[in-house]
Amino acid sequence: MQIGTGEFQYQWHDHWARVPDNDSAKTNGRTHAVMVSKSGDVIVFAQCNPAVLIFDGSTGKVKSTWGDRFTGAHGMTLVEESGVESLWLVDQDSHEVCKTTLDGKTLATIAQPKHQAYATGKYVPTWAAANPANGDVWVADGYGSSLVHRHDKAGRYLSTIDGTEGAGRFACPHGIAFCPTTGHLWIADRGNRRITIYDGQGKQLRHIDQLCHSPCGFSFAGPRVLVPELFTGVKLLDVETLKCLAELGAGVEVSGNQPGQPARHPQGWPNLAGTSHIKPGYFNSPHGGCLTDKGDIYVAEWIIGGRVTQLKPCA
Repeated sequence: MQIGTGEFQYQWHDHWARVPDNDSAKTNGRTHAVMVSKSGDVIVFAQCNPAVLIFDGSTGKVKSTWGDRFTGAHGMTLVEESGVESLWLVDQDSHEVCKTTLDGKTLATIAQPKHQAYATGKYVPTWAAANPANGDVWVADGYGSSLVHRHDKAGRYLSTIDGTEGAGRFACPHGIAFCPTTGHLWIADRGNRRITIYDGQGKQLRHIDQLCHSPCGFSFAGPRVLVPELFTGVKLLDVETLKCLAELGAGVEVSGNQPGQPARHPQGWPNLAGTSHIKPGYFNSPHGGCLTDKGDIYVAEWIIGGRVTQLKPCA
C-alpha cells in the first residue's frame, strides 16, 4: 500500500514488527517508543514483559529482548557518546529514569528532583533527553506536575522550567529531544497543542501553537523532524521554518476526528486491536516515531497488543 503525495510518498508496511505473543502483551503491550541503532536494528519500548524489543531492521524479526521491570515502559532516547550507543529509558509506573547499554546493563539513574512541586504534586516522568554538548540530562514530568527538569551528567539536579518563562505554563510536556543540528531542546507540550524550543540553558527561543493537535515527541534527520500525534497521523516538519511538509496516515475513517476540530480518542480507545479503528494506511494513536537518515519512518502506537508500522520512501 502506498500513502502520501508529491515527494513524500511511502510504502506502508502494516505490523512490520510484532510484540511477543505472551499474556503481558495481550493484556497491555502498548508500543510506546521506537528507535533505530547504527547497525540498523529497530528497538521498541513496550508495556510488556520483556519491555525492550530489538528487531532485525531487514526482516522485522525479533533478535533479542530484555527488561523485566518496565511495566510502565514509556519514553526511550537513543544516544551516542564516543562512538558507543546507549538508551535513556523512562518508566511512568515506577518513575525510573535510567541509562542502559543496548543489551540491558544499567549505567546511570536520575532520581526524582527535590522540587517544591512534589510537596503536594505527583512526579510521573515521561521522557528523557541528553544534551550532546555538555551531557546534561533533561527529564519531562509530563504525566505528573507538567515540569521539565535539568540535571548535570552526574545526575545532580540543576533547575526546572515550567513554561511560564515563555509561551505559557506546560500542560503535559510529554516528549523532549535535542535537535542535532541546532543543539536546541524541543518540547512537545501536548496538552497545549504546542511545540516549544529552548536553548541548552532553559531559555525559550520560539514556539508554535496549533500546528499539531497532540504532539508526542520528535525524531530528527537532517533538516526534517518527525512528530507523532496521539490522535492519529504523523507530521514531517522543516526544522528551521517549522512548516508542515507532510501529514501521513491521518484519517477521519479511523479516528472520527474532523479537520480543524479538537482531537479526541475514538470510543473504546485504546483497546481497539482487531476493530474497524485499525486499518492499513491509517494510524490510530502514534505515540513514538523514528525518522532515519535514509528517510525510513517507524511508528509505534498506543494500542493494547501494540502496533509498529514501517514507511519506506518510494523510489
